[in-house]
Amino acid sequence: MSRSFPRWLSSLLAAAVTAELAVLTSGVQTPAQAAEPSRLTVRKLGDPGPLEIVDGNSPVLRYNYQWVPEPAEVKDRISAASRKYAVARSDYIHPLYGPRGEVLTEDWSPDHPHHRGIYWAWPEVDWRGQRGDLHALQLVFARPTGNVQIEEGTDFAQIAAENEWRWEDRTPVVREQAVIRAGRQTAAGRAIDLQFRFTALQDEVQIARRGASHYGGLNVRLSAAQDQQIETAADPADASPRRAWAQRTGTPAGGPSVVGFTILQHARNPDYPGDWVQYPNLSWIQPTFPAVNTRWTLTPDRPLVLRYRLWIHVGKQTPETIQGWWDAYQAETAAEK
Repeated sequence: MSRSFPRWLSSLLAAAVTAELAVLTSGVQTPAQAAEPSRLTVRKLGDPGPLEIVDGNSPVLRYNYQWVPEPAEVKDRISAASRKYAVARSDYIHPLYGPRGEVLTEDWSPDHPHHRGIYWAWPEVDWRGQRGDLHALQLVFARPTGNVQIEEGTDFAQIAAENEWRWEDRTPVVREQAVIRAGRQTAAGRAIDLQFRFTALQDEVQIARRGASHYGGLNVRLSAAQDQQIETAADPADASPRRAWAQRTGTPAGGPSVVGFTILQHARNPDYPGDWVQYPNLSWIQPTFPAVNTRWTLTPDRPLVLRYRLWIHVGKQTPETIQGWWDAYQAETAAEK
């Protein structure tokens, strides 16, 4: 008698084995699949914003390109003296996420309700003999125009967004073009490039730091971190190259380990290098602009362009590593206008 299975039974067994193998290998990637990098995309969470950059399934940052009203949960925590600063805002980054999803920025802090993650603004904005405060949200405000371009890919995702500075929230006085580009996560961390272009629309507009000597420019309010350390560096005028960078490290609330946040200034920024201003009790660190005791005049025919690179990384980095990052940043952007 033949010991072979009937053809119908052989087919049934083969189908069963194939199905079982499919179940066992459903979570296994081929070498080609495993090597394929994740894609960076931009999620539009509202109209016109917020816009969220995502690496695969992991959020990188949220750009608030929409009005953000005062949250109900903070109203009772803001003092009467600070109530005037609890104003709806837009045009800023929050949250910025760490390597393991930690929230690295602060928004709507009761001590300074106008502080809003990472934002580019000046406390003294002069137009037609009046002084507004873009930093503290008084008289002049950055508002979205809805003109946005998005790029996505395996190497980076980019948001290019237009805003207008509006006097008394009505009259446009400055056109702002903000470009936020987040690179993919690497063993070193993640680089995020910021570029801002400011152009007066008709009359000249002057900008300055608080009292022309304190804070103003690229403002960074980070979330509190345990064992916080802030380190700043700016080479002397005769150094070549002349590097300027700062690093904040610490363990974020709920985080398992130290996360580093590093800022690199671009050597082609006007008045380079900007003074470093820090307020450790507020987890605040920033490169200022313009130079101390000066005011920068925005005109219709000469845009102001400012560039910075952020590095988000695990642990504290050595000065030598950060110097290498600074060198690479200058080289990679040498051809940009």
